[in-house]
Amino acid sequence: MGWAIALHGGAGDISRSMPEDRRQARVAALRHFLNIGVNGLRTQQHALDVVELVVRELENHPNFNAGRGSVLTTKGTVEMEACIMHGNTKRCGAVSGLTTVVNPISLARLVMEKTPHIYLAFDGAEDFAREQGVETVDSSHFITPNNIERLKQAKEAKRVELDYTHPIPKNGKSENPLADGDSQIGTVGCVAIDNEGNLASATSTGGFVNKMVGRIGDTPIIGAGTYANNLCAVSATGKGEAIMRATVARDVAALMEFKGFSLKEAAAHVVEVSVPRGNVGLVAVSATGEITMPFNTTGMFRACATEDGYSEIGIWNSKEH
Repeated sequence: MGWAIALHGGAGDISRSMPEDRRQARVAALRHFLNIGVNGLRTQQHALDVVELVVRELENHPNFNAGRGSVLTTKGTVEMEACIMHGNTKRCGAVSGLTTVVNPISLARLVMEKTPHIYLAFDGAEDFAREQGVETVDSSHFITPNNIERLKQAKEAKRVELDYTHPIPKNGKSENPLADGDSQIGTVGCVAIDNEGNLASATSTGGFVNKMVGRIGDTPIIGAGTYANNLCAVSATGKGEAIMRATVARDVAALMEFKGFSLKEAAAHVVEVSVPRGNVGLVAVSATGEITMPFNTTGMFRACATEDGYSEIGIWNSKEH
C-alpha cells in the first residue's frame, strides 16, 4: 500500500463545445491542484492536511463553485458550505451558510478540532470564524461578474441552475460566454490516503445558482456528499438533493463493509444504480490505495495519482494525461 489521491471540480452537463483554450486552462488547473496534493503526500504530510490544502486551493480558484467562485442565491448572496472527515477516527466537521469566510474547509476543520460539535451554520458559524481568527472578507468579495450574469440568466429562465447546467440561449443562439461551458462551475472535493494509512475526505461548495436562501445541500451532510471510515474516503458532486436521498458517500462505504465489494464495485453500483442518470459523480480512495472516479453525468472535472506512478486528469469519458 502507498499513498493515493483524487480530486474533483464538479460534475454535470459539461459542454463538449468548450473552447480548446478554456478546456486546457481547466486541465492545467486540475494538474496544479493534483501536484499540490502529490507533493504533500510525498513529503509525508497527513492525509487530513493534504485534502484541506487541496480544497483550500480549489476554493481560491474563481472557476470552481466554492469559496471565491461560489454561485449566488436567489437574493444575490453567497452561502458557502464545507465538510472534512478523518476516516480512521470518524472525526468530522461541517459548516453551512458562510458569507465572509475565505476558506470554508478550514473552518470546518476547526469545528472538528476546537468544538464538541460536528456542524455549525449561518450566524453561529460566522461567529465561530471570528472567534478563531480565520481569514474573512466582505461578502462582496465573492460576487463576481460571471456569477451575477449566471443569476440573471437563471432568474430570466425561472429556474434553479445546478452544477454545470447550460444557460438557456435566447433565440436558440447565445452570444454570452457563459453558454460555452467556461463558467459552468461546480462543487470541489479531495480524498487521500497517506503512507501511514490515514484516510481523509474534504468537500466544499457554493451551492447552486438561484437557490432559495437557507437551502443546505449534500456537501456538509456526513454520509451524503462527504464520508470517510477505515475502508475508504469519498467526496461526491452533482445534484445535492439526489445525493442526499441516496446517501451516496456512506453507501459506497457500506457496500464495502457489508457486501464485501471492492471500492470500484461499490462506487459503480451507487453511481449507476442508486442515483438517477445525470445527477452524480464522486471520487474515492480505499485503504489499499485503490482509486475510482465514476460519474453518470456528461462529465466531471477530476484528477488522481498514486505512489506507483499512475495519474489521470479528465473531464469527459476521454482522459488527459
